[in-house]
Amino acid sequence: MDHASALRSVYADAFCAPPWNEGAERAAEFAGRLTGNVRRPGFTAALAVEGREVVGFATAWTTLAPFPTDRCYPQAAAGLGPRRTTEWLCGAREIDELAVRPVARGTGLAGDLLAAVTEGAPGGRSWLLTSVRSPRAVSFYRRQGWTQATHPSPEGRGIVVFLGPRHPARALAPQPL
Repeated sequence: MDHASALRSVYADAFCAPPWNEGAERAAEFAGRLTGNVRRPGFTAALAVEGREVVGFATAWTTLAPFPTDRCYPQAAAGLGPRRTTEWLCGAREIDELAVRPVARGTGLAGDLLAAVTEGAPGGRSWLLTSVRSPRAVSFYRRQGWTQATHPSPEGRGIVVFLGPRHPARALAPQPL
């Protein structure tokens, strides 16, 4: 299996099941985006292999200014406001994807992959977005020392921004009521 097929397969294993429920076409879109993403400034990736099988991966890059306006970025910017979005996220290491096969969950692999792509983040500044549809993901990031910097709507929908364990703005993040 080539790397692109292996990554697409891990992505599908991680995100096509509940709570994400992404279809196979989303896994194919991810693989297609990856060829462009590797050209982004500061791109880094980590790959976990057991034997000959890819069991996990993480990708990250530097978030450029002006702050992006595609995908879920507008929700992140709305939650932080313009000043904090620019100061906290632009120029920081953005974790784009973190995926492990179900058989590798609970082994520490996801934490190792996350640490690998955040190592050397500019000024310790790393961040990510995740959906509140996955309490497991939200809990995982908290256990890894990440700080939730935005909070979902009262209906509990949408995405949340997490700041990495060494991000200097962690103490400034608003805490939920």
